[in-house]
Amino acid sequence: MTMSDSMANRAELDAARLLLARTGISPADLLEAAVTRPLSPTFAEYVPVVAAAVTTGTRRAYGSYWNRVVDHWGQRRLDDPTPSEIERLAEHVKTHVVARRNARGGRSAAEHLIAALRCLYKRAVADGFIAAADNPAMKVAKPRRLPSTRRAVADTRIAEINAIAASTGDDPALDSLLLKLHTETACRRGGALALRPVDLDPDQCLILLREKGDTVRWQPVSPTLMRYLQRHAEERGATDTGQLLRYRNGQPITYRRYDHL
Repeated sequence: MTMSDSMANRAELDAARLLLARTGISPADLLEAAVTRPLSPTFAEYVPVVAAAVTTGTRRAYGSYWNRVVDHWGQRRLDDPTPSEIERLAEHVKTHVVARRNARGGRSAAEHLIAALRCLYKRAVADGFIAAADNPAMKVAKPRRLPSTRRAVADTRIAEINAIAASTGDDPALDSLLLKLHTETACRRGGALALRPVDLDPDQCLILLREKGDTVRWQPVSPTLMRYLQRHAEERGATDTGQLLRYRNGQPITYRRYDHL
């Protein structure tokens, strides 16, 4: 800083002090006039509020991590934990994750915990419980993602999967249709579950898919798949605007069908 800059800053401070003195306002008065925020709720009180406000997909993704936060900090208030404490909780979740064949050392669990807390604190800022600058979750970096280990399934293995699905289980026709739908369109489970008979365009062999993030797209399919979808809807009593994929008794399938498959 040059001497001229220092003199300019001193002149500005002198002018500010003179203005405050003439108006009868002291620096203490300015501090007392700061925004008064409501008392922050506890995590046990606020998590259900946020869970009820978010979408089903967000609740499904973050619900288990919010439960972890409530287990550890249920009676603490939102403005209490520090960034260092969030990092310690993320490390705890990382080291206590359930080990699976495709585990990556708990990095994904730590990332999802931080994302879940960011979602929680974003709502807290909007509700006026904390200032955006005081959001501790935004001061914690997510773990760096490792390169994906996913790979394409070989044609021979896909043929084996389809053969088993078509010859075993309590509803081979449904399972075969699900596999063909996902193989041709690469749609998500949510897109398949949201499919309705009215979303079929047999003239152009297109189906309307509504998927994650409110994305909507027309997807080309084969004439064979289109016929199977139409026949399935007709035989299982799907209404035009009702869910297309159903069990034999006419009940719509859920995510549980994928667990079974």
